Amino acid sequence: MENSPLSLSIRNISKTYPNGVEALKNVTLTIPNGMYGLLGPNGAGKSTLMRILATLQEPDEGGSIHLDDIDVLSQKNEVRRTLGYLPQEFGLYPKAKAEDLLDYFAVLKGITHRASRREVVHALLKQTNLWDVRRQRLGGFSGGMKQRFGVAVALLGNPKLMIVDEPTAGLDPAERVRFLNLLSELGENSVVLLSTHIVEDVSELCTRMAIINQGQILLEAEPLKALAGLQGRIWRRLVEKSALHDLDRKHTVISTKLLGGRTVVHIYCEADPGNGFEGVAPDLEDVYFSTMAGHIGNHKPEVAR
Repeated sequence: MENSPLSLSIRNISKTYPNGVEALKNVTLTIPNGMYGLLGPNGAGKSTLMRILATLQEPDEGGSIHLDDIDVLSQKNEVRRTLGYLPQEFGLYPKAKAEDLLDYFAVLKGITHRASRREVVHALLKQTNLWDVRRQRLGGFSGGMKQRFGVAVALLGNPKLMIVDEPTAGLDPAERVRFLNLLSELGENSVVLLSTHIVEDVSELCTRMAIINQGQILLEAEPLKALAGLQGRIWRRLVEKSALHDLDRKHTVISTKLLGGRTVVHIYCEADPGNGFEGVAPDLEDVYFSTMAGHIGNHKPEVAR
């Protein structure tokens, strides 16, 4: 029997730390079944929200979170039984072998029948492409292998809610591709929330996304619709670095990149700005920077004082 589609409903969640920092400000999101990207710079509030969803932290009073009929804030044990969580940083026992440690975590997850556990552990090692290194010690694993082992642990018990926090930071390009391919398989029967500051992670994986900054949701959208909404508004020009200051005064510069010693400038403009600019098809990076600059989205970002 197929699992019915799930959804995670987050309503009016705020979090202020004792030092006065407002990490989350009235966050409201509806996260459907499948891969959902939460995109924002470091310090935007992503990890705070992930920890609250993982029942590791309490929000301020007044909000609610529901995973279908489970009240995430009051039914923490029920959430934990159906939660897979891969935090930004997690510790492993370097002397333990991958298969042995995954078997140990499976026992902790309640899979006590030896034959069933062996079947589950072997299936997860194969799914995460770690079967050939299952008898190696974790201390010798690369960054990408450790992240894939973390996913194997998080997948124990077939979680309905999977939280993955900054999973590709620090991975080399080949490991990142392997890891993203693995994540793309996970969203069929569960809610998978991917928190990242890397735009490409979201553009390659997620059918829906939100952009967060300074604790506020600035945009919630389907990436393809967000791209369509920017059509005809992104313009590009190659310039010398010395000309950047002057361009910044005349146009709304949303991003700059070095290319062969010169600078590629992207600007946001409703009509052809002339001045040597050419129209370009927008990508998700343009959506991100246009949102952060306040040109599209649900809220204008606050200006840092």
